[in-house]
Amino acid sequence: MAFAGVTVDRDWTIGPWIKGKNYSVGMPARPESTDAGIAIDFPTTPRSHVHYVTFDPGSLEGKSEIVMRYRIDAEPGTRFVPQQEPDKPGAISLFFQRRGDNWSARGRYEFYRWYAPTAKVKQLSRGNHEIRISLDDPEWISVGYRNPAVAPELFEAAKRDTAKVGFVLGSDVLRGHGVYATGPARMTVTGFEIR
Repeated sequence: MAFAGVTVDRDWTIGPWIKGKNYSVGMPARPESTDAGIAIDFPTTPRSHVHYVTFDPGSLEGKSEIVMRYRIDAEPGTRFVPQQEPDKPGAISLFFQRRGDNWSARGRYEFYRWYAPTAKVKQLSRGNHEIRISLDDPEWISVGYRNPAVAPELFEAAKRDTAKVGFVLGSDVLRGHGVYATGPARMTVTGFEIR
């Protein structure tokens, strides 16, 4: 099934996978392919959580924008709970990662993972949603909480040699640190475009 230029069954993964371990505990390796797009069911226990949902887009060089549309179906009152900050609301953020990241966030690797500007982070909630972000926005945040002005050449290198793009789930601060739901909930990504 093709989805905005990406083969769903082959390219999208649920992770992150680091040294052979999937940090999205209790989740399948891939989202489900549906007629509406790709779908994930949120875990409903603190022992399980979903962190990153990504694919390899090739280079982002020359691209200007990422647009994601999604729907969350859940019963009224369902909470989305960040694994490491359970008193905060669950949040979703767009993300891209440079090829060769060692996940240490130290030295140059502090600039291998980039998360959407704070103003573009959305709380997880029922209904239809859209996230639209310019790839030239000066407020992207590195894994070390710095913006592109600190290391513009490394920000451009990450766009030029991109390994992963997609969305991460966590809190507004600990962006990809995982979320679970307090009741059955499904998220369907109905569109994901890199323009």
